[in-house]
Amino acid sequence: MGSSAKGRTKPAFTLMEVMVAVMIISVVIASILQMRGNSTLMYEKIDQTAKMNQYLSFFIANSDYGFERKSTNMKNLCDEFALDSELRREFSSIKLNIEYKKLDILDTSEFDESSELVLETGQSIIQTKDASASLIRLRIP
Repeated sequence: MGSSAKGRTKPAFTLMEVMVAVMIISVVIASILQMRGNSTLMYEKIDQTAKMNQYLSFFIANSDYGFERKSTNMKNLCDEFALDSELRREFSSIKLNIEYKKLDILDTSEFDESSELVLETGQSIIQTKDASASLIRLRIP
């Protein structure tokens, strides 16, 4: 009883099946790499926004800055606050440009002659080398 190997074939993948599998794997890997790149970019933007919000909080709380054009560094801006020395060292290298633009002046005596209140609205713009932010401010001159 001799059996011949000519009639039997081993189960194997065809070239087409292998090419389809490689294409599917390539698409999945490309998608994963793109998602990782997008999440890294989003993280950098969120980190930059968080830092700028921190700078704005020091800016808002400091009465010496805001209604004029000035250049300073973060160290000067947060002199009034109790910060650890490491954070002060980090802040000393961050340069800030502060610009103030008058938007409108409202004199309430135009509406009520007994009132002498004058309000000035303006925009304070804080710029670092990486980002900028602005605030609308109200001042009673």
